[in-house]
Amino acid sequence: MDFIAYLKDQLHKHPQLLWVIYQQNWNTDFLRFYRSQTNYNISKSNHSLYLSLYKDQRNYGFTINDPTRAKIDEALKEALDILDKLPPDPDFVDLEDDPTLAEPRDVINNIEQVPLQLKSAILNRIAEAVKPHGFDIFGTFICNYGSSRMINSNNLDKSSAGSPIFLEVKAVHKDSEVTVLQNFGGEDFAKFDEEAFTAELLRKIEHCKNPVVDVEAGEYDVILAPRCVAEFVQYLSWCMDARAYDQHDSFFEDKLDVQVFPPHISITDDPTDPDMIRQDYGSDGHIYKPLKLVEQGVFKAFTCDHYYHRKTGLPKNGNTGSCLSIAPGESSLEEMVKEVKNGLYISSLHYMNFINMKETSITGLTRDGTFLIKDGKIVNVVNSLRFTEKIERILRNVIALENKAHTTAFSDNYGSFDISSTKAPHALIKGFQISSSTHTI
Repeated sequence: MDFIAYLKDQLHKHPQLLWVIYQQNWNTDFLRFYRSQTNYNISKSNHSLYLSLYKDQRNYGFTINDPTRAKIDEALKEALDILDKLPPDPDFVDLEDDPTLAEPRDVINNIEQVPLQLKSAILNRIAEAVKPHGFDIFGTFICNYGSSRMINSNNLDKSSAGSPIFLEVKAVHKDSEVTVLQNFGGEDFAKFDEEAFTAELLRKIEHCKNPVVDVEAGEYDVILAPRCVAEFVQYLSWCMDARAYDQHDSFFEDKLDVQVFPPHISITDDPTDPDMIRQDYGSDGHIYKPLKLVEQGVFKAFTCDHYYHRKTGLPKNGNTGSCLSIAPGESSLEEMVKEVKNGLYISSLHYMNFINMKETSITGLTRDGTFLIKDGKIVNVVNSLRFTEKIERILRNVIALENKAHTTAFSDNYGSFDISSTKAPHALIKGFQISSSTHTI
């Protein structure tokens, strides 16, 4: 049954309403592995329908999973009863009205392209490669396929599809419990180089053979892995959103066209990069196009949807910061390591939280491979550390960037296992603040 058509027919009986209907079909093949063995595999599908209603600046929305006529009728009746009882939003004017459509593109269903048998074979080979070094592998291998359609009362009708891949392998030493990560993500499985993936994981494992030590709190020159650079910039992007600007929570509030970082820092929200997980549409179905957020250190734009464009006067772009790309620099990783006399290599971050978003101050832990660098060489594994820093200070203290960028995929592993990606190089930072050691791996 065409539930969108049925719901539209019901809504046309209430011409005073504005509305948005969003329909999504989602499928996943989710493989989890534990101690080098397949732990479980989930194949799952979900069909959902979301409706947002607006009347006299009042708004109410609901979601129906596996919709039926009866479910729609019941939810719509309840929503109409509730809507009149809600307070109005005086800043609401109208819904998204840009009809621009994304260029059509072919989307391969990676659930079919990368079946369970192939996933298992890849993981078995990786497990065998790390086994002689005393490591087991843990992690997830996910392929999703989803299609969506969004229509609203301003006659927008937009459809899209995507099939992201997420592979993350954590290698754990059986005795010391030292861990390292390797990650792949994207939409084109032909870009997965199993040999290079395994070789990079083994390179990290080689560093784990050094003794485990603690380090004192203080400032260190630090090499951040691409994953870490990506996560810091993801958090920073919250400050680049028009909502944060409107609520005076943004570090960038008075900094449009101001030089805030060194000239070698450029950040783009780029859904067209073929190495990334693509996005056709952003906020409210607005077409998603590349947007320069920071250009040669100058802050250039807030991500801004239709609502906040109307409320704040900021230019509308519909970007959501889901495809962040940090431009590479001119140094090789080897050159960067040689520059460090007494510092750290940080592979991954964990449990990060803003202390003060407007100041970009944040705290968190290192994990999955923190190493001590002495006189240009990695010499020890370091117990996990707590840091307290300001993201803007980290970027201002970038000494060098690697001459290539790496795509890192992120998945929440809950609900629809949403998968996104960010692209970043290694970065050499001076004076990174370590606040304490956890004294544990």
